[in-house]
Amino acid sequence: MSLPLDDHSTKLINKILFAASQEEVKQFIDSAMIAFELNKVNGHVIARFVDKIISELDLFSPMKKDAQQWSNITMARILFNRVKHGLIATAD
Repeated sequence: MSLPLDDHSTKLINKILFAASQEEVKQFIDSAMIAFELNKVNGHVIARFVDKIISELDLFSPMKKDAQQWSNITMARILFNRVKHGLIATAD
């Protein structure tokens, strides 16, 4: 986790875009969240990271991506929203 969060988000979004399946997208996201836990990253930092990723994914247009990429983007948005709601629930 020595890279800045912007670099992590860029790398993760690229992995998501070029994943071969939705299962691979889930694995990439799960791995990122596990890495945050293992490195004891503060929950607020994780929440900012998740919000940043969601915002960046929202900028993509289905007209400019192929079917697999759009499927990956959609899956990633769903999974990151679940992570976000999980973070909110544990913060309460």
